[in-house]
Amino acid sequence: MPQYKAPLRDMKFLMHELLQAPQVLGGLPFYAENETADADLMAQVLEEAARFVEGELVPLNPVGDQEGCTRHEDGSVTTPTGFKAAYKKYREAGWTALDADPAYGGQGMPHLVSNALVEMMTSANVAWSMYPGLSHGAYSALHAVGSEDLKNTYLPRIVSGEWTGTMCLTEPHAGTDLGIIRTKAVDNGDGSYSITGTKIFISAGEHDMAENIVHLVLARLEGSPMGTKGISLFLVPKFLPNADGSLGERNGVVCGSIEHKMGIHGNATAVLNFDGAKGFLVGEINKGMNHMFIMMNAARLGTGLQGLGLGEVAYQNALAYAKDRLQMRHEPRVDPAQPADPIIVYPDVRRMLLTGKAYTEAGRALAMWLALSIDIEHHHPDEAQRKEAADLVALLTPIAKAFMTDNGFQTAVLSQQVFGGHGYIREWGMEQFVRDARIGQIYEGTNGIQALDLLGRKVLMDGGKKLQKLAGMLQEFVEENADDENLAPYLDQLGKAANQLGSLTMVIGQKAMQGPEGADEVNAAAVDYLRFFGHVVYGYLWARMAKIAQDKIDAGQDKDGFYLSKVQTAKFYFSKLFPETKMLAATIKAGNESLAVDDRAVFGLEQPLVGA
Repeated sequence: MPQYKAPLRDMKFLMHELLQAPQVLGGLPFYAENETADADLMAQVLEEAARFVEGELVPLNPVGDQEGCTRHEDGSVTTPTGFKAAYKKYREAGWTALDADPAYGGQGMPHLVSNALVEMMTSANVAWSMYPGLSHGAYSALHAVGSEDLKNTYLPRIVSGEWTGTMCLTEPHAGTDLGIIRTKAVDNGDGSYSITGTKIFISAGEHDMAENIVHLVLARLEGSPMGTKGISLFLVPKFLPNADGSLGERNGVVCGSIEHKMGIHGNATAVLNFDGAKGFLVGEINKGMNHMFIMMNAARLGTGLQGLGLGEVAYQNALAYAKDRLQMRHEPRVDPAQPADPIIVYPDVRRMLLTGKAYTEAGRALAMWLALSIDIEHHHPDEAQRKEAADLVALLTPIAKAFMTDNGFQTAVLSQQVFGGHGYIREWGMEQFVRDARIGQIYEGTNGIQALDLLGRKVLMDGGKKLQKLAGMLQEFVEENADDENLAPYLDQLGKAANQLGSLTMVIGQKAMQGPEGADEVNAAAVDYLRFFGHVVYGYLWARMAKIAQDKIDAGQDKDGFYLSKVQTAKFYFSKLFPETKMLAATIKAGNESLAVDDRAVFGLEQPLVGA
């Protein structure tokens, strides 16, 4: 069975040395007043989280994969053996309340800390982690825009973990295009609404782990305009609560089936049928898309963490295997007394391992940087500082979701490859990591959609202002360290790529203004643009980490080789992975021309749709 150890040393390095989080968080009144930004306290929480996930969740991962979830004739769903008991321990230990508002029973810990917990859980058991993960998204939306009555009724129970939550967007005919959803809402005239329709792909949509499930549902109120401007958000509980908060009658929402999937078998991905279910408006009428994006953005960051977490656990197991597996004879021999040498000595195996290590550690740095930025966005007393943090989060969220899940899947595949034939066998667990990681590139907005969001909405729509702020940050770092000989090779590559990102953005922006064909030019460049952008961000983070690590080495403070590992992994990243930007620049410049083929000749269509 695969093993997992939480990467606490790396997490503490990022928190304390790269981000200097205790100082930043200690300057925010919310955390200062709640005394939750103390460095020792945060370290204790991470250590306790590691004990929980390693002891409780890791052993359940293969169980969930092999058993899956079971739907019964009455629409109820039973989760895999041990899932419910583990959730009970998780809830009773207070993990559901970790970063929630103390006004509703939360502990008020920084989002930075809960981010680390989520990564650990996704490494240990990604399917299980989705049950509390979806609840946190529902909490975020309700906390932000719900009425006081809704918040007082539902938030304390979601925070305590007694009730869980979901987000219900997708319908059989409407995936990404939510403007054509058919689920309808009828005003009952008493402050409630009658919700009717079908939602599919609802993660944790039905299960036996909590007493109640709170669904946040997109629906169109009668008389509202078509398209996304006519969508509202409704809260639809599985059981309607009584005035005292106890559970009342069963609502009109039933699980019609659960999907049989490639991976994440332990999570109940449900088809939910709403038949006149009683719901309550969340936020404003026809503002549902705006409100749901509070959940969507949280979910996209969470999905990025899934890519990171699965890449980490796959890498750990591949590394352990490569140390022990003896195959062929290396020159010079590692141990002539043995019939063969460990495969970790061979360059191609080292390439695969270092690729996983480089992508995982940079992804963790990005995830924690964004988590700290979210803490600043929510709690900094200066509005300008909140706005700057919000802009950074908005700009980098599509990169966190897409680049991290692409790299996480690649790391899982490479780690499986290290095992050779054993990687294809269930008992080693590597094939499960590959199957589980694949969904991250698809749901919460496919990675192609993330690319369009980054380029079209986050960069071009505001004239590149957010990008310019980030570029200024990178340029400042390059200039400040221009005399650092150790960083010179990295800064040269990083500076050139950052400048090229700006010029590529201008080229695409100019194409975007060339009439109706402009949109296709943007779409054709978007995926490669996101990957180029991702490498620039990772390169910036690796350069910063390498500088800190080299300074520690020079000061004689590297007793265990941790900092040397950082410096050498940075060297590998810039030598072997960062040069992908050169190829991406060429494909971005190639534009849409080679995609505008003759549809009849190439795709066998009767009439051309795009090509000449």
